[in-house]
Amino acid sequence: MAGLEETALPRVPSGEDMAEGGALELLGDPSQAEVQFRNRPESAGLARRLTADVLRGSWRLPGTVVDDGVLLVSELVGNAVRHTGATHFGLRMFRRGSWVRIEVRDPSRGLPCLMPTRGLDTTGRGLRHVDELADRWGVDLLPRGKTTWFEFRLTDR
Repeated sequence: MAGLEETALPRVPSGEDMAEGGALELLGDPSQAEVQFRNRPESAGLARRLTADVLRGSWRLPGTVVDDGVLLVSELVGNAVRHTGATHFGLRMFRRGSWVRIEVRDPSRGLPCLMPTRGLDTTGRGLRHVDELADRWGVDLLPRGKTTWFEFRLTDR
């Protein structure tokens, strides 16, 4: 994403554009290539929609995998937007054998951290959800930024 041009980012589709599978056609398929988003409030919803369209529509995975994947994408995108000051982020998805891997890339090299939380805390739970629901997760530092990822083993779900 180095040198990312403003024109390379997708336009924001209307509600009519977002029919089942429509997000993939308009924004791109994150299972084929990284889909890039601007840091805008509607981008988190678009990332969730693409995730659901791939997991449910393209890969025909069970509802629990779809629900967990959408929730965890929301958490990683939220972290990229809120805590890194990123102007953009990318979404990429892979399926290899019995594993699904979902990545969110941002231009910050600041590492996310798993925060201790208490029963009534309303913030700081994002990575806790990732840690609890994903089979594996981690962060790969890049020359210009990082990729935060999680994986599900499909045979266990």
